[in-house]
Amino acid sequence: MCKFFSFYPYFIKDNLSNFIVLAIALFTVLTLIYSSKFMNPVRNTDRTGNNKTVSNGVKGKSGLMQYYTYIILTSIASIAAVRSNHLILLFVFWGFLGLTLYLLINMGQNSSQAAKKTFIIIGGSDALMLLGIGIIYYLSGTFMMDKIRIPLASNSILPIVAYLCIAIGCFAKAGVMPFHTWIPDSSEAAPLPVVAFLPASLDKLLGIYLLARISMDLFIMIPLINMILMVVGAFTIIAGVMMALVQHNMKRLLGYHAVSQVGYMVLGIGTGTPIGIAGGLFHMLNNAIYKQALFFSAGNVESRTGTTELDKIGGLSKVMPLTYIAALIACLSISGVPPFNGFVSKWMVYQGVISQLQFHTDKLRFIGVLCLAAAMFGSGLTLASFMKLIHAAFLGQREVSSRSNIKEVSIAMWLPGIILAIICIVFGVFANQVPLKQFILPAVSGVSFIGTWYSGLATTLIIAGLVLGILIFKLKNLAPNIREDKSYIGAEPLDLENNRVTGTEFYNTIKELKTLKPIYKRVKKGTFDIYEQGKKFTFSVAKVLQYLHNGVLPTYMVWCLLGTLALFYYLLFK
Repeated sequence: MCKFFSFYPYFIKDNLSNFIVLAIALFTVLTLIYSSKFMNPVRNTDRTGNNKTVSNGVKGKSGLMQYYTYIILTSIASIAAVRSNHLILLFVFWGFLGLTLYLLINMGQNSSQAAKKTFIIIGGSDALMLLGIGIIYYLSGTFMMDKIRIPLASNSILPIVAYLCIAIGCFAKAGVMPFHTWIPDSSEAAPLPVVAFLPASLDKLLGIYLLARISMDLFIMIPLINMILMVVGAFTIIAGVMMALVQHNMKRLLGYHAVSQVGYMVLGIGTGTPIGIAGGLFHMLNNAIYKQALFFSAGNVESRTGTTELDKIGGLSKVMPLTYIAALIACLSISGVPPFNGFVSKWMVYQGVISQLQFHTDKLRFIGVLCLAAAMFGSGLTLASFMKLIHAAFLGQREVSSRSNIKEVSIAMWLPGIILAIICIVFGVFANQVPLKQFILPAVSGVSFIGTWYSGLATTLIIAGLVLGILIFKLKNLAPNIREDKSYIGAEPLDLENNRVTGTEFYNTIKELKTLKPIYKRVKKGTFDIYEQGKKFTFSVAKVLQYLHNGVLPTYMVWCLLGTLALFYYLLFK
């Protein structure tokens, strides 16, 4: 640790927090640039070709002033939380961020329910986090994070309880299952720049940062806790991407992918190996980059078409080419396609899982293999999901009613996405030279790669293949003969003008599989939603109390008599 002006030791400046502060600053600036155009009321063309005024969730200048104030305060509090070396100070800024998160989400036109759900989930997890901080003080006698080193392998259960309490606070902030349900809801209801700034990027940084901090510095980990983190991460990957596959709303689909990608970060940290932890931190940074780019692209689509329903848009690549390029690169990055940044961080996480297998018994090693298989399978499903998104939104056939007056958004809205797309390329092609060398490896010591991937060679071959393909296509004598054929359903011709293929129908079959159909039904009913189940439990308890305390005087007299008898019994026989 080195001094941070005159505030040391309450604030710290180290390698782990340095690059996160830079990331927060970058995402804040890009969000402000994007918001300068998106959040202002503008006249757009809807899908029917009519002009209409879109308010984007704020009302007048006072609403805009509140929005920008909340964004700036959130950024300052986030930097302060990352720099905090005192647990109580960290908790104060952490709790303040929960308040600004609620206020920003609640700025949406129909987002009050999502905001309330977010506040309750985040607030409830923060209460557990405070309990964990109290236990840490009881065990260590200090709140200074750089002076705490608690072994989990002790005769007491308290260290494990403290770790899990703080980990739950990290899970809720980052969106790890089962504390994730606020993210898809807020992704669909909140103003889009808010989602791009908070659930998609900033909350991921903060939640995973603190999880890495307590796992590397505050506690001495044991194999059991590491394996629990790996299982939670693997489950989050698969469950999140399975929910994303069946979504038809672009923003909700991205919301579930924001949940799924957190699983790779938790999986990497759970390995307990330097390469796995470094991979988890690198994926945390990469995810924030391409996820913000994807939400910006969704905002551009919504701004021009008036909707983000995938079956109501299509063919936007010709009229919104810059948005399409940013979205395509971000989709390839999140899917782990080389040579983009998402591939490198996932590859490091896989290496971390493989490295830790040698340290476990056969039973734990089997669980580790399952986690690795889940992570790799989840990456394939992610690619399938974004193939749907790219086809439905940008490559598919557009509705007849939405074929006029759609054009690219202004530079303030497409530039942030393009900048993030360029970073996706740079952080992939030059991963060893830029992000790993400058940000990740200085924060995690002892990283050694068990495999080698030459990004420069792969990139050269990919570029050569693309150039060769374009040259072959451009040669006149090899140009394909273009013809138009009619499509048929049975013996009847298909009217493509009124019966367009959107690409979303194919994925509906997933919900009809015998093994998955009952699960999806239970998800729809909120069976796995911790908020809905907590609400049902609270209301059921309230009904019992309401029945017992019904406001009738004789009932209260009976309660007083029973209480008096219980008191006498205790005093006589204690």
